[in-house]
Amino acid sequence: MFITIEGIEGSGKTTQIVHVKEFLERKGIQYVITKEPGATQIGKKVRSILLDPKIQGIEPLTELLLYMADRVQHVTEIIRPALASGKTVLCDRFHDATVVYQGFARGIDLKIINTLHRVLLDGIQPDITLLLDLPPEQGLARAWKQIENGTRTDMESRFERETIGFHEKVRKGYLELAKKEPERFRIINAAQNEMKVKNEIIKTLSLLYD
Repeated sequence: MFITIEGIEGSGKTTQIVHVKEFLERKGIQYVITKEPGATQIGKKVRSILLDPKIQGIEPLTELLLYMADRVQHVTEIIRPALASGKTVLCDRFHDATVVYQGFARGIDLKIINTLHRVLLDGIQPDITLLLDLPPEQGLARAWKQIENGTRTDMESRFERETIGFHEKVRKGYLELAKKEPERFRIINAAQNEMKVKNEIIKTLSLLYD
């Protein structure tokens, strides 16, 4: 099973992954938890460029290709081997994030993004995508609070510094993808408190594993 968690900044992905991990362990399911960008040694170098707020002037196509380079390494080195061994893969962001951030928000033609994914990665897709949805204003407020209290690093805040309009496009993109693929996406109301979000996610996953 290949599960991804998606959502805008401050949607609570990192927090909820811990709860999903506990659920999988209770079920006795072997799993691998991973993320994008930066799950591999090469990916960490790419991540340091992509998320550094001091990096200015990255062309949208350059940004796209850096994410694709990270993903090729990630899929080859971690995701495909884990799936081949029968493990569940739980991934914080994947191809959908590229579609909405570089496509819907940056304006790159979605055909280019999807063609690259098909050619370079044979179109690998998650079985289930948990979309943690909430208004950008609320998500960004959470993210900046975490940066201020030290639970999130300011060294990776390039996207948090984007305009509210950018994040509104990201959210709209996610919801459009979910509308197009309702069999894959599960929209979770991430505006709720942590435990309510957790309960929605566990209820969703229980239907898959029971």
